[in-house]
Amino acid sequence: MKDHLSKAEIRKDAVQGAVEATATTIGEVTTILTRAVRDVAGALGGLATEVFELRDAARRASQEADDPAEELPEG
Repeated sequence: MKDHLSKAEIRKDAVQGAVEATATTIGEVTTILTRAVRDVAGALGGLATEVFELRDAARRASQEADDPAEELPEG
């Protein structure tokens, strides 16, 4: 006996395959976007740290320049 698929079952299989492929692609794109957001957040956090460090260094340098007595040895 020969197996015979109905047109409805063929359509169901085609739709199922398309839905599975779409779900897989959406998952892959979501992973890419999630990693991109994470990488951007990390880069911006690193930039903010650098800016804070530069600001603190500039503040210390300014304070040292305003108080030259701290730099001169007593004697």
